[in-house]
Amino acid sequence: MTVATTSFLIFAASQVGTPGPANMVLLGTGARFGFRAALPFVGGVILGKQLIIWPVGFGLLHLADQAPAVFTVLKYASAAYIFWLAWKIANTRLSRQQAEGNAPGFLAGLIVHPLNPKAWAMIIAGFTGFVAVGTPSFEATVTIALCLLFCQVILHPIWTFAGDRIAHAVEGRPVEKYLMWTLAGLTVASVLFVLFGGGTHP
Repeated sequence: MTVATTSFLIFAASQVGTPGPANMVLLGTGARFGFRAALPFVGGVILGKQLIIWPVGFGLLHLADQAPAVFTVLKYASAAYIFWLAWKIANTRLSRQQAEGNAPGFLAGLIVHPLNPKAWAMIIAGFTGFVAVGTPSFEATVTIALCLLFCQVILHPIWTFAGDRIAHAVEGRPVEKYLMWTLAGLTVASVLFVLFGGGTHP
């Protein structure tokens, strides 16, 4: 096979299912607004990864070799965006009766992965580690895209639902603010790990 599909599925599931910026944001959104209200955001997060997969599959890696400085700037700009999301998580409280505004929608979710350095690292690892040399770009990209979509459709809602359940357990209690700061801290830590430690989680 030109794409190691089974191996990549195992890799993708391990990456999509473990903590990272996107999953921490999904957890926080589920906690803040509830599972049902967060579903449009979840859908955007799921499809947003496709906005990375297809350009990478059709040659973006070659552009990265030619203009590495541009990608370095984008990497740190993306990290800054995730840090901003973490700050929002840290300073929210879970009382839905006092919630300000509506849950983030589909479009807000759509940009989470394109601005997530871990998503880029994972997808690049997929193309470089599981695709045989000479594989047609379309075949490789479709396989990577479908494997990741399958994993995300199952695992991203689980993180969001977990946030909803956690909120019911701690809402209005003193531990609430410590939980939100912990979620924010994990989000920041996950980005720092990929920037300086070479991690590849989503």
